Amino acid sequence: MTTETWLKTGIDLAWKFVAVYWLWHAWGNKATLRTEGWLTQSLLYWAPLVVAFVLLGPGEWFGHSWLREGIVPHVVPVFAVALLLVVAGATLACWSRHLLGRNWSSVVQVKREHELVESGPYRWIRHPIYTGLLLMFAGSALDVGDVRGILAVGIVLVSFGWKLRAEERMMQATFGDRYLRYRQRTAALIPGVW
Repeated sequence: MTTETWLKTGIDLAWKFVAVYWLWHAWGNKATLRTEGWLTQSLLYWAPLVVAFVLLGPGEWFGHSWLREGIVPHVVPVFAVALLLVVAGATLACWSRHLLGRNWSSVVQVKREHELVESGPYRWIRHPIYTGLLLMFAGSALDVGDVRGILAVGIVLVSFGWKLRAEERMMQATFGDRYLRYRQRTAALIPGVW
């Protein structure tokens, strides 16, 4: 097996680990008090993720279209950086998911006896799961090395932007001034940037 193959396999394994971790820990969450409608969830959150995953799929799916225009060289150092980003993102996302515990939801919701988690990465970032997933998508886009990778990351970023704004409104309504103070001392996704 070549070094390139090992690195690409590592990227695939990181994504599979996150998927299994998410499915395993999806059971036993607290009961829901408030949630967004299914149409909003489907159009603004799930559909963009599906499109992004398709864009990062096998290049053969896109033939010789402009989506396959290479923008990053397909060399081992690039694949190594891609793996580093994906593993860092997977680590951050899983750690953050673990800290949320039974408060977690895949959609914008408030749970019964919802708790505001402010430990671990939540000390600096209000939405570290999104940050972790964005790192994973960025690493996968780098691995793909085509225009379609940038498009996939852009789609996910816009989707997460909508979702985090909705979450922030719901958390503000739930926790009031406490959330406002938390918001003032933390970044939404990237400390010092956003």
